[in-house]
Amino acid sequence: MKALQARQLSKTYRKAKRPALDGLDLEIDSGQIFTMLGRNGAGKTTFLRIASTQLLPSSGSVTVLGLDAIRDAKQLRERIAITPQEAETIYPLTPRDHILLNLRMRGMEKKEAMERAEQALKDLELTEVADTNSDWLSGGLKQRVIVAMALRTDAELIFLDEPSIGLDPLNRRKVWDQLTRLKESGKTIVLTTHYMDEAEALSDNLVIINKGKVMAEGTPQSVKVAVTKRTTRVDVQDKFTGNELGRYGHVVEIAGRFRVLTDAEAAKSLGDEALARGASISISPVTLDDVFVDIVGEAERGEEREG
Repeated sequence: MKALQARQLSKTYRKAKRPALDGLDLEIDSGQIFTMLGRNGAGKTTFLRIASTQLLPSSGSVTVLGLDAIRDAKQLRERIAITPQEAETIYPLTPRDHILLNLRMRGMEKKEAMERAEQALKDLELTEVADTNSDWLSGGLKQRVIVAMALRTDAELIFLDEPSIGLDPLNRRKVWDQLTRLKESGKTIVLTTHYMDEAEALSDNLVIINKGKVMAEGTPQSVKVAVTKRTTRVDVQDKFTGNELGRYGHVVEIAGRFRVLTDAEAAKSLGDEALARGASISISPVTLDDVFVDIVGEAERGEEREG
């Protein structure tokens, strides 16, 4: 079953020079973690707001859990949860208050809400600050409270807009663990992130969008292979020019150094040449970050050429 289907979805804000979403088509299966990647302003948050019934599209349609996100908005809201990017904690509520209030507002009985709140506090290691005024919490703790509010609902589909923003690496992984457990329990999660390692670690499927259009979609591995046609990355520190490296693969210049996206055989040849020259290099698999930069960077370069 498809958890979400978007057809020719477009949104243009008043006085905007271009659409935030431009004829976007997307399908998301149930019971998976689906990630949306894109630069600021790519249309990720706009999509989440439309799919979660917070914003009307200019044209097109979105079906979520078999319900029309516009016509059946009230019914749909009972079955989804969302953590918006701009969410803030409320003075003078505590973390426990936030979670309990959210669950009770969704119609949950008090006993169950209290049990779920305690589990949420434990899962995200908020027990020690459970009764602390939220204004006294650090930014990272506040973000964990906001995420906890969504994760312990009974929602079938959860929208998370940059859920780990502002968290240190250890706490990001705590959030990852909770998202994985939710997926294993049958929930569907749609999230946006700027962290490529997060997308690669969590995603069953993902989409890269740029200026409201789909640029690539699939599993993290299939996207890497389809886009780059290469498997290996060689970072070259010195003693080569970009033109020399071009015969080994696709060359990207980063802060005066070069990155070559290539295959294993060419990487070995480049390694032999670097050894002969006494150059410093490192070899690793192509990452999602490489793919993102390649796709979005090429789109930007194409617009500059057309301009």
